Amino acid sequence: MTEDDKSTQEIEIEAIGVEVSSEPIELYKVFKLANLVGGGGEAKYIISEGYVAVNGELETRKRRKMYHGDVFEFNQEFYVVICDADNSEYERTVNDSVTEEVRHEVAKRQVKPEKADSKKANSSNKKNKIGRSDIDFF
Repeated sequence: MTEDDKSTQEIEIEAIGVEVSSEPIELYKVFKLANLVGGGGEAKYIISEGYVAVNGELETRKRRKMYHGDVFEFNQEFYVVICDADNSEYERTVNDSVTEEVRHEVAKRQVKPEKADSKKANSSNKKNKIGRSDIDFF
């Protein structure tokens, strides 16, 4: 076997699927979703101490972005991130169209700041207000 053969050699492993609703998702959150830890702090500690490998490389970044198909190893088990790609694409499309609609609506409603006339209106309102000193008590 040559060096090129070793680098392109494929191996088959069994991995436990971790379903996520959207991507990217931070690595420590995947640990929580997979119920591998009791909480986020524990997940962050495990990752920062070097107990996790992502896609075959040691990973110490707690907030590493994980995508559909990423494989991570922890405690001699392999896990793969599974994200419904159709759903993710749908969410991106909906969010993009909503953002575009909002931009158009904002452009239509160019709100101009109020001028000095509003100060006059506010001062006239103060004259019409009744305070405690204006009420006659017995």
